[in-house]
Amino acid sequence: MFLIVTRNFPPDLGGMQNLMEGLSNALLNHGPVKVFADYSDNSEVYDQNSKLNIQRVAGLKIFRKYRKANLIKEFMEQNELRASFFDHWKSIENIENEMLRKNKSFCLIHSKEINHPVGSSLHKRVLNALAKADHVIANSRFTKELAMKLGVKNVTVINPGCNYPISVNDEAKSFANEIYGQSSPKLITVSRLDGRKSHQNILMTIKNLLPKFPKLKYVSIGDGDERKNLEKLKRELRLDNNVKLIFSSTEQEKVALLEQSDVFVMPSVVYKKSVEGFGITYIEAASYGTPSIGGIYGGEGDAIKSGQTGYLCNGNDLNALYDTLSKILVNDHYKELGTNAFNFSKNFSWNIIVKKYIELI
Repeated sequence: MFLIVTRNFPPDLGGMQNLMEGLSNALLNHGPVKVFADYSDNSEVYDQNSKLNIQRVAGLKIFRKYRKANLIKEFMEQNELRASFFDHWKSIENIENEMLRKNKSFCLIHSKEINHPVGSSLHKRVLNALAKADHVIANSRFTKELAMKLGVKNVTVINPGCNYPISVNDEAKSFANEIYGQSSPKLITVSRLDGRKSHQNILMTIKNLLPKFPKLKYVSIGDGDERKNLEKLKRELRLDNNVKLIFSSTEQEKVALLEQSDVFVMPSVVYKKSVEGFGITYIEAASYGTPSIGGIYGGEGDAIKSGQTGYLCNGNDLNALYDTLSKILVNDHYKELGTNAFNFSKNFSWNIIVKKYIELI
């Protein structure tokens, strides 16, 4: 039996939630799986329809982590486990070493959550927590290098698996057709609206590209702190006909738009201490034959083979972003890159990725 302990799990949305769901379902092909996850709204419906054995832990956050640790200890005492997996250093922090020694333990790291000043109290907590795991799993080479600089040991890189592609229904295809219409080229970003994702620079670059590509259409899917700023910038740049900001969408609507897009654009930058650890959305786009433009500061190089499945560029540099988008759009170069991206995305199938974990048990 495998044990999954996670703070992030569907029906909540996000890359971490998709990662832990994908890992849990992939492990089902190798044995029973027990999931301990935090309670969230509508989780009952999700859990009833899942093949996984999911136990939710509710209550105030300050007390929940101790209650969750006690429930996990009880479960580990009563069951023989092959391995246990933790989504975050805080998920393993309160688990007793005695319990962890009974089976192989894995703790996943993603970059931002471990990036604390050396010697700070949070840095010390991170090191102590991760030292409990047999294997610390970094989502990219960048995250491994960051972890090692911070003093983390026993770090192995296993890129996240991808849950896509999934089939797109006719209703969602009609939705995407209505959004894009006769526009060309078609660009898309799927992410939270925060300072790290460079939405502001993307909008300014779209404005600069319109003389060359007057029928261009850019779609952004996601919501966040930058929403009002981006709405204001869109109005100031007079991009109402060329930019569509979608703040909420269904999974089907999202993948339908990905499928019809020509280029996925997310040239992430360093924002405060936050940096792109990997970028599973690049692989999700690739699974539909859509190449990507990503940033140069984090782990995007594991998800994008620059010049083959897309390009990496400095998202802070408007000239670099303009030149990179021009290069990928001129003469429909994105079509060749999209074919490469689709083939590359097959390497991230969960059936392949999960075996890398199994080999370490």
